Amino acid sequence: MPIGTERFNNALLEAFELTKGYTREHVLLCLVPPFFIAGVIAVFISQGAVIKYFGAFMYFATLTEIPIIQGLLNNGMGQGPALALLLAGPALSLPNMLVIRSVIGTQKITVYVILVSVMATISGLIYGSLY
Repeated sequence: MPIGTERFNNALLEAFELTKGYTREHVLLCLVPPFFIAGVIAVFISQGAVIKYFGAFMYFATLTEIPIIQGLLNNGMGQGPALALLLAGPALSLPNMLVIRSVIGTQKITVYVILVSVMATISGLIYGSLY
């Protein structure tokens, strides 16, 4: 397609319009609200409370758990909660739960999440009290 023709210029203008529309509809609507919510949470809720109550549902990519836990341990996290996070983190990551839910169903995934959370918590409490 020769540069400078009307067809090429129209295609180029349409590409810019599509990019502008994509930016307005997707990037702004998908990025601004989560950053706003994260800012509100950071201001009104302590970081410790967020980690305490929602830490089990954080997503951990493969082989990133150890450096994350090591950093938390270096900043004063106990060994019991670290063990609980190591046990529950990969098992309760959102991608894993979605795949398991597609295989076993919603009711069973609910039981799975509860059991993993309870067992990881109990294991962390026992380990923390021993060491």
